[in-house]
Amino acid sequence: MKRFLVVIAILAAAAACGAQSAQSTAGSSLALKSGSAPAVGVAPGKTANVPGSTDYAPNQPSAVTIQGPQVIKQAQLSISVGSGMFDARLADVRALVEREQGFIAGTDAQANPQADNQIRTGVISFMVPAAKFDETIDALTKLGKVQNEHISGQDVSAQYVDLQARLANEEVQRLAMLTLLGRAQSVADIIAIQTQLGQITQQIEQLKGQIQYLDHNTTYSTVTVDIAELGVTATAPSSDSWGFVSALGDSAHNFVTTINYIVTGLGAIGPVAILLGAGYLLWRRRGYPGLKRA
Repeated sequence: MKRFLVVIAILAAAAACGAQSAQSTAGSSLALKSGSAPAVGVAPGKTANVPGSTDYAPNQPSAVTIQGPQVIKQAQLSISVGSGMFDARLADVRALVEREQGFIAGTDAQANPQADNQIRTGVISFMVPAAKFDETIDALTKLGKVQNEHISGQDVSAQYVDLQARLANEEVQRLAMLTLLGRAQSVADIIAIQTQLGQITQQIEQLKGQIQYLDHNTTYSTVTVDIAELGVTATAPSSDSWGFVSALGDSAHNFVTTINYIVTGLGAIGPVAILLGAGYLLWRRRGYPGLKRA
């Protein structure tokens, strides 16, 4: 029991040491982001926490360096193109993504079944390097008429530094747990240390995943483009002010319609007329001679 209490006391000391190291790391990151302030915890005239200096501690992670603000950029555009130009403009967007060294996340294109001219619309989502974000938007605006445009940016610099500091703290605690695990002698101590070590390792993996997510979304920017094909231009009104051509067209249409009605009527009453004719001939052949003798 006494050994277990000693282990718990050492764990508490290690956690306090790790928290102090994480705060120092976060301060160093913010100082490096400004570009001129020295790292926190380094006295004037001394070297920062790097390997080879007299103040370097081998079990402490190095300071986090951030080059400029970490911003997640996103853009949504709605572009209308000329009739029959949908496929060409979609191919232009794909070529633009390839030229800017990006990658396509998804494409969805369909035709409007309710329209006589089968107007096509589609959505294409892709990601491009953040450094080429503005260049890509300018190129997209030249593909057609921009109906809607929405660009947003989210600064995640503070979140990024916080995650790095928390990761440094967990890594320091993990090193302390490994040291204690190597010195443990009883089974109870080993189980307690391994339990703590498993929880710390899980936290480290989660923090690394969040950092990788921010790294990816700040390195690449997301762009979504809605492409809509314009309808066919309406036919110009006729120059027949007197209506003579229209009258001829209506007459021809009515003539054909009348013929159509006649043919349809004949087709409907034809079988009845045939049956009546056959019955009349049969009656005449059998009944007429008797009437003649009378």
